[in-house]
Amino acid sequence: MFALVMGVVIGLILPLQTSINSRLRRSVGSPFVASLISFTIGTLFLAVVTLGVDHHLFFSPHLFSQQPAWLWIGGLFGVVYLTCNILLFPQLGSVQTVILPMFGQILMGLLIDNFGWFHAKVSPLTPVRLGGAVLVLIGVIVTVALSTWLLNRRDTLTPSARSAQLGLWLWRLLGIGAGMLGAAQSAINGHLGLVLKSSLNAAFISFFVGTLALIVVNLVLRSPRQLIHPDHQPNPWWMWLGGVIGALFVLGNVYLVPILGTGLTVVIVLVGLMGGSLLIDNFGWLDSKRNPVTLVQIVGLLIMIGGVALIHLA
Repeated sequence: MFALVMGVVIGLILPLQTSINSRLRRSVGSPFVASLISFTIGTLFLAVVTLGVDHHLFFSPHLFSQQPAWLWIGGLFGVVYLTCNILLFPQLGSVQTVILPMFGQILMGLLIDNFGWFHAKVSPLTPVRLGGAVLVLIGVIVTVALSTWLLNRRDTLTPSARSAQLGLWLWRLLGIGAGMLGAAQSAINGHLGLVLKSSLNAAFISFFVGTLALIVVNLVLRSPRQLIHPDHQPNPWWMWLGGVIGALFVLGNVYLVPILGTGLTVVIVLVGLMGGSLLIDNFGWLDSKRNPVTLVQIVGLLIMIGGVALIHLA
């Protein structure tokens, strides 16, 4: 029972990370600086935990020549995933920022499993798993497209409004693409954990690589080094906690998968994810824009959960 509750809790806190990092972006003026701060804090947190459990952080340099080059780029995909979420949140709100990357993750996960990419165990795309994927797609369409259509059906959209709607769909496609990279990162880090014989060490290495990449990106872009007060109020203390929440999410999954199995862990965490995103959107927590949740969105999310359960528990 404790493991089930923990799965829901770590799912609930992940949407908080996106809200927190979006608020941090407003204070530092750049999504790349916000991502760097989040990755750095998460890396330091994972370093402490990894040292406490494994008593070491790094590995033999010989692995660079013995293993494929893609084994070390999981952190780069993590950078894209996190930064895209920071960009998506103010455009789409919490619910869509969660479900669109989630759909991308499921789509890419099915491809990875079916073809055995990144040395993953081959799990053929059976009719049941395909049916689950179709349910997830229907859930996304109901939550995003149907909900938007119902809101706008009584209004005659002006050319500028149509352009804005097109822009939103481009953001949504970006969210799906970011989710696909997130699934690739998970597969890469999973194999890295096997190579290093430690999931914790693999998580630390992934965060460490992402931090180094973001340092380079910020130097190249000459990102501003500033801390402003966008609302002419003191910056909240919690805006620095995004990296810790991301690290706790990783650690929670490392703990739960051996106990519940991968399939049940994914479903339980997804329930928490959906619940957290609905609460943030509906109540405007953590200085986020309030987007009241509709019954159509809830129905769509339930369809998505059913599809994910079919994919992972069949």
